[in-house]
Amino acid sequence: MKIIADLHIHSRYSMATSRLGTPEYLDLWARKKGISLIGTGDFTHPGWRQELQEKLEPAEEGLYRLKEEYVLEESRDMPGTAPRFAFTGEISSIYKKNGKCRKIHNVILLPGMEVADEMAGKLEKIGNIRSDGRPILGLDCRDLLEILLETDPAGILVPAHIWTPHFGLLGAASGFDSVEECFEDLTPYIHAVETGLSSDPPMNWKVSALDGLFLISNSDAHSPSKLGREANLLNMELSYSGLYKAIQEGKGLEGTLEFFPEEGKYHYDGHRKCHVCCSPKEAQKYHEICPVCGKKLTMGVDHRVADLTDKEAGSAGENARPFESIVPLPEVISACVGYSTASKAVTLQYEKMLRELGTEFQILRQIPLEDIKKKSSSQIAEGISRIRSGKVIRKPGFDGEYGKIQLFAE
Repeated sequence: MKIIADLHIHSRYSMATSRLGTPEYLDLWARKKGISLIGTGDFTHPGWRQELQEKLEPAEEGLYRLKEEYVLEESRDMPGTAPRFAFTGEISSIYKKNGKCRKIHNVILLPGMEVADEMAGKLEKIGNIRSDGRPILGLDCRDLLEILLETDPAGILVPAHIWTPHFGLLGAASGFDSVEECFEDLTPYIHAVETGLSSDPPMNWKVSALDGLFLISNSDAHSPSKLGREANLLNMELSYSGLYKAIQEGKGLEGTLEFFPEEGKYHYDGHRKCHVCCSPKEAQKYHEICPVCGKKLTMGVDHRVADLTDKEAGSAGENARPFESIVPLPEVISACVGYSTASKAVTLQYEKMLRELGTEFQILRQIPLEDIKKKSSSQIAEGISRIRSGKVIRKPGFDGEYGKIQLFAE
């Protein structure tokens, strides 16, 4: 079964998230996007687990769906089918190792609600899991993986957004130089890593140490409308066992949907406060010091990848999968009508296209441009054409500020 999966998200119980991060609205937006499998996010939080236990019911093995009485009326009119939920969460590990403070985020996937309860119980003995859906624990990543495997060998740990400067496994500020340095003897249990918004597969293919791993992509959405910014293309039996095989063995992992990496907020080096954005070469010219205030520049993902690069670009390993770069449909409409993505004009056009054409991913990826033109406008069709061909104008993000992907010259 061909599906789209987004496995790293957050609920309203995480900090800096939308109050709409509920099972009902996650279900709604998954249908709008055309996502068949989503992570619950935040499995460690007691309040969120209680809500999930109340509102979800078992579906296929290890997966869940929203109970019929909680499905929003609006959801019933959407083109997509009812999504399945898998229990997932993100753990922030902050600890000292090899003489350096490490700050690493990891995504955990679990084979069911009962395992989520057990794993959360073990983590609560280590630190506070009640104040934030993404708990901060003074727990070595290697030890976190050991606890997971002891709880259930079918649990999956995927290092999150591995290049992010401050919280990525290979991040410049507080990461490691290799997967092995982080996970030591348990490294063989790491089979996949998450690219993150500021890198795409070709960037990761430059680092031979990642050749033996599968690259997956997820939205890390903090609100339901951001679901699917990045996602996975899977062809699998709809079950947790099928998901396990796709991520851990690559069986059914057909590819990923990616941000244009320049749009990610840590792609280039820079200093946001001083509005300084620079390429790795320019940063080296400045000796990685902000030319305005004299403080150290935040090293971006592009620079960090270059530091660890040990082979030619495009030399993909045996586990490499195809990918497609996408821009969310509301951003396409916004660029064409001249209003913000939150405007009424963009929202009305978006909802009309969903009703008349299909899900957002069908519109962005599959529906003939002539059909899109008939149901929207020639400019929107042209914008989607440029995304499909990669002919976009890219302004890189830096130091926590998102970049911009322009479809049309100003």
